Amino acid sequence: MTAANGASSPDAYRASLKEALDFLREGSRYLVVAHVQPDGDAISSTLVVGWLLRQLGKEAVLVNEGAVPARLLFMDAAASVVNHGKQPLEEKFDRVVAVDCADFRRIGTVKDLFADGAKLLNVDHHPTNDAFGTHNLIRVDAAATVEILHDLIEFAGIPFDREAATAVYTGLMTDTGGFRYSNTTPRVMQAASRMLAEDVPGHWIANHLLERMTKPQLLLLQRGLSRLAFSDDNRIAWLFVTYADMAETGAVGDDLEGLVNYALNVEGVEVGILFKETENGEVKVSMRSSGKADVAAIAQSFGGGGHVRAAGCRLQHGMDAAIATVVQTVREALDR
Repeated sequence: MTAANGASSPDAYRASLKEALDFLREGSRYLVVAHVQPDGDAISSTLVVGWLLRQLGKEAVLVNEGAVPARLLFMDAAASVVNHGKQPLEEKFDRVVAVDCADFRRIGTVKDLFADGAKLLNVDHHPTNDAFGTHNLIRVDAAATVEILHDLIEFAGIPFDREAATAVYTGLMTDTGGFRYSNTTPRVMQAASRMLAEDVPGHWIANHLLERMTKPQLLLLQRGLSRLAFSDDNRIAWLFVTYADMAETGAVGDDLEGLVNYALNVEGVEVGILFKETENGEVKVSMRSSGKADVAAIAQSFGGGGHVRAAGCRLQHGMDAAIATVVQTVREALDR
C-alpha cells in the first residue's frame, strides 16, 4: 500500500505513480467511480481515468451513484457516466478506480458493483483520506485530483489530446475557484497552461461554469441571501436553504454551487456556512474558511471531511439544531 502526500519526497511520489500505472496496466476491464453528488473535479477525474484506460488499451465503465451535473455535460464523455441510482448495473468488477473520494463511504451505492476481493486504486487529494484502497495515490498538496492524474499521464509518457486536456483544465479550474483560491500553485498554473496549448477553450469554460446562472439558481440565491445571518463578532456567517426552496424554485443540487461563498466573502467573515435541508430531513453542511479555522477538522467531528478551507458533513438534526450546533463548534475553533 503506497500513499503519497505533501510531505513525501519526489522519489516516493514517483513510486506511487508507478504503482498506480502498473495497476492500470495489469487488468483488462475497470470500474471508475467518484464521490456521490459529484462536482467538477470528481466528474473531470472520472473522465480522465476513463480516457487514460482507453489509451492503455483497457475497457472502462464509468459509474456514479447520481447524475452528472448538467453544467458539466459540455464534456462529451460525461454523457457516458452511468447514473447507478437510475440505471443499476448487474456486473461485478474486480478492478476499481475511485477518484476524489475522501473516504470509502463517499463511493455510495456503487460499492455494490465491487466483486469480493476487488482491488481498488484510490486517487485523491483530500487530507482526510484514510488510504482505503489496496493501492493509493494520494497527494494532499494537489489542488485537485485531476492534478494528480495530470502527473500520472505525464509519468506514463502519453500525449494529451483536447478531450483529456479539457477534463483536466475543468477540474483544475473548478477546484481552485477559477484559479483564485490559495491552492492555485505554480504547478497548477503550469498544468493549466499545458492544457490550454491543446486548444482547450478556457475562456468559454470559465464563462460557462463561473459566470452563467440558471433561473432556479438565481431564485435560490435570492432566498438564501434573505436569510444571511452573522455571529455577534461577524466572524461567522451562514445561510440556509430548505427542501421546499428547492422544490418551489425548481432548483437541483448543482444550483447550490458557490452559494456558500456569498457568506464567506463578506468583509471580516472567517468562516462561511451553507445549510441545506434534504428530502429526508437531513441537513447538509458546506463550510468555507479564510484560513483561520480548519473546517476539515470541524467536518470530521461530525463524520464528514474535506480540506482546511473547504469541507462538509451531514447532520441528522433539524435545521435550527444543526445551525446552532455547527455555528457553536466553529466559534470554539476560531477562539482557540
